[in-house]
Amino acid sequence: MGSWKVTFPCTRDEAEAIDFEGAELLGLDPSPVLLTSETIPDDHASWQLEAFFEGKPNSGMIAAVQSLVPSSNGVKPVIEKIRDADWVTMSQAGIEPVHAGRFYVHTETNKGRVPAGAKAFRIDAGLAFGTGTHETTSGCLMTLDALKLSGVRVRNLLDLGTGTGLLAFAAMHLWPRAYATASDIDPRSIEVTAENARINGVALGGGVNQLALAAAPGMQHPLLIGRAPYDLIVANILAGPLIELAPHVSMALAEGGTLIVAGLLKGQADAVAHAYRRQGLRLAGRIDNGEWPTLRLVKRARYGAGRVTRPGPSGVGEAPGFGSW
Repeated sequence: MGSWKVTFPCTRDEAEAIDFEGAELLGLDPSPVLLTSETIPDDHASWQLEAFFEGKPNSGMIAAVQSLVPSSNGVKPVIEKIRDADWVTMSQAGIEPVHAGRFYVHTETNKGRVPAGAKAFRIDAGLAFGTGTHETTSGCLMTLDALKLSGVRVRNLLDLGTGTGLLAFAAMHLWPRAYATASDIDPRSIEVTAENARINGVALGGGVNQLALAAAPGMQHPLLIGRAPYDLIVANILAGPLIELAPHVSMALAEGGTLIVAGLLKGQADAVAHAYRRQGLRLAGRIDNGEWPTLRLVKRARYGAGRVTRPGPSGVGEAPGFGSW
């Protein structure tokens, strides 16, 4: 059958917004391996999307991939037969490792030399969102590092919308005596996180310095409710869900606790911050990583009727309002 490559022009914004596990590709069997790259350095309008297929793709397959980059509509893609290869490995080899704060994130094929003093994590590309290469993930890593340097203590943390587990792993490295939880709406992401935990030597379970996992939409899972309140919540998702979940996420955050949010565009930051200010949080910091800001918010003390004082995973009850999650 041979291997085939289909290339589409796109913009940087489109490349960064691609959901590599999205519904557009669910009907393709086998799924193509996707690789995005810039064709002219520092030109946001000059990027490309390459799709690698095992066997010659039909028109439906090509249209499904092209739908990921709307600016290519009307443009004839470049279709070529290429030599057989492991395109997952090839695509990972084209990704540069990321050094953000004290963290160094690499794939199986691009580890290189780990910088002195850096904590390395292997997160392979193409499995789920959150490999460290995107500005939202690296912004969260830098914010977590700065939070640790400021002396903040964390005993109970949640990575909401974990993707690959990377942010949970990073937080556990910074606060090794904390209870840790990670969740995602996509069960496949939880499977990926469990595998990445194995690769990176992160223990799974419900104890201190162990990661508890849950597949759940938002906060709607007994594990997430039962382990609240959290000193730290990281939510690298999208602006819409962040705003929709503001009441539930804020309720799960302990007084004085920190919320790190990302996945929003620069023009969406004010709306997201406003949604959480209405729930008693204040904006305490911000990193602008290109067009993708990362916000750090802190929950004001004594806000709301239901104050949670139990210690998290060892707690045994629900505070008023928890059932509304």
